Amino acid sequence: MTREEKSQVIEELTAQLADNTNIYLTDISGLNAGSTSDLRRACYKANVQLNVVKNTLLTKAMEASDRDFGELPTVLKGNTSVMYSETGNAPAKVIKNFRKKSEKPLLKGAFIEEAVYIGDDQLDMLVDIKSKEELIGEIVGLLQSPAKNVISALKSGGGTIAGIIKTLSEKEG
Repeated sequence: MTREEKSQVIEELTAQLADNTNIYLTDISGLNAGSTSDLRRACYKANVQLNVVKNTLLTKAMEASDRDFGELPTVLKGNTSVMYSETGNAPAKVIKNFRKKSEKPLLKGAFIEEAVYIGDDQLDMLVDIKSKEELIGEIVGLLQSPAKNVISALKSGGGTIAGIIKTLSEKEG
């Protein structure tokens, strides 16, 4: 690979790091061609982009990025694949489901919405991260609950008040 090609790859990686808020670094070494193809298919279905990268180029792209990746560059040893996703927990779910059939991919680290996670032991926690849409849905549900109670109380209360007024007006007449 020429120097120009390397700098081109670094620029592309830097742009991808800037465009994505959810980045997973995994080790898929040892997967045969069929398993790798299955993993790529699972990623595609989950709207996760999977790329195999050179560690040195990814390290340089991280250094060139405006983001603080913390200790994430320290896990760039051996084979590294990068997973990009719109949803924070989608790659973790793909990894967990895929590992029911295989020992790989192993999670090296992740960068989720400015937070850095290091090590395969973080996988279960990353699976449980709620997406932005799930959080908004929960908040809307919580906000609607008291409003529904007030509306139902007003409806039922309105009926009894009207009934009391009607009864009082009939007694006076």
